Amino acid sequence: MRIPVPDEILPADRLGRVHCVGIGGAGISAIARIMAQQGVVVSGSDDNDTPFLPALRELGVTCHLGYDAAHVADADTLVVTTAAREDNPEVLEARRRGLRILPRSAGLAAVMAGSRVLAVAGTHGKTTTTGLLTSALLAAGRDPSYAVGGVLSATGRNSDAGSDDLFVAEADESDGAFLHYRPHAAIVTNVEADHLDNWGTEEAYHRAFEEFTDTIDRDGFLVCVLDDPGAADLARFARDAGLDVVTVGESADADVRIHDLSLAGSTSTCRVSRAGADLGELRLRIPGRHYVLDAVAALAMGLRLGCAFDALVEGLGGFTGTGRRMELKGEVDGIRVYDSYAHHPVEIRGDLEAARALAGAGRVVAAFQPHLVSRTRIFGEAMGVALGAADEVVVLDVYVAREDPDPAVTGRLVADAVPLPAAQVAYVDGLPAAARALADRARPGDLVITLGAGDVTTVGPLVLALLGSA
Repeated sequence: MRIPVPDEILPADRLGRVHCVGIGGAGISAIARIMAQQGVVVSGSDDNDTPFLPALRELGVTCHLGYDAAHVADADTLVVTTAAREDNPEVLEARRRGLRILPRSAGLAAVMAGSRVLAVAGTHGKTTTTGLLTSALLAAGRDPSYAVGGVLSATGRNSDAGSDDLFVAEADESDGAFLHYRPHAAIVTNVEADHLDNWGTEEAYHRAFEEFTDTIDRDGFLVCVLDDPGAADLARFARDAGLDVVTVGESADADVRIHDLSLAGSTSTCRVSRAGADLGELRLRIPGRHYVLDAVAALAMGLRLGCAFDALVEGLGGFTGTGRRMELKGEVDGIRVYDSYAHHPVEIRGDLEAARALAGAGRVVAAFQPHLVSRTRIFGEAMGVALGAADEVVVLDVYVAREDPDPAVTGRLVADAVPLPAAQVAYVDGLPAAARALADRARPGDLVITLGAGDVTTVGPLVLALLGSA
């Protein structure tokens, strides 16, 4: 559902009683939690009793299961997820009563009012980088508010209202939300076409990031990963527009540069220099080059804010991830099971590279659930090619969200493009079948990983149960 952003976004304490449609999702639950901590009376509804809801209930937030016009009750404002259907009874009731209705982006802007916003944007890596930056700032003695698209390992929560004037926010470009935040500073991890169901063309998608840089305070700054061509182009655009830009990466031209990168199992290590001067070592407990780039972007922002290098790297070194980002679900008989949110070809490649490092001498057995009909139509073949980095692949059908199904666009588009022998690729129907296929293929020493932004996240525990009962 597309809800227009109002010309004036009121601070959260002026919204009255707030009801959140889709409160179980990562984004809306984060907003609801901070509103409740700020003293706003909050309620909400969702189809599913998600892991975010118990913490909200502890704060006194009423969380209904299922949507009903009666849940709107005495609300003054609705904050609505983009996943809501046009016939959602709570939204229809709010419209009938003439209530204020805000999209997720405006809800987040409302809780950020009065803060110095540090926005983390990019096609990939937003959640991890937001978590890394928050962890680094906490270790450096700051107490920022934050809203992350997953559970932060350091706190066990996806958001909090801090005492600092800083607000670390994951800035989502999928629906244009990031154009409404007016950040003091921002990180852009990468820019590679996605969400073309909203933007239409690759050119329009890139222009949206250029518009995003125009929303940054002129006395603020932008951090870009120079190793990514899209982010490098954006850095040049922003500098030409007069914005202070800090570049990071392995590139010799980067302002904050990575040297001597070593990836070994679950550990990533490198040296970091700034303007040619060695700052010291960065050691991470998360695998993969893409995560190192995310961490150095967070480090560069912390340094630019005046935080000490040693404190920042301590916070980064203690970071063990966010939910659904290379998250270890368990181990049975030497078979480790991980889950990741990867749903774009670039993300699939990056996480399978990390999985390969973690697997060591073992094989990588991957299950992938395509997310969105439009994304699968555009990138299905590239998704399949990226999955070829695994040793065994299980593909599910498309997880349909925000769109109607298309019988011509199925997971078969992905499965047929995987460049492995047919015996090593399975196209299955349903989550239980995917779990069984993974359990049948896995051997001691292997690493099993489930990939996708839909309900494939539930497959890992099913696999562990099957392995444990074998």
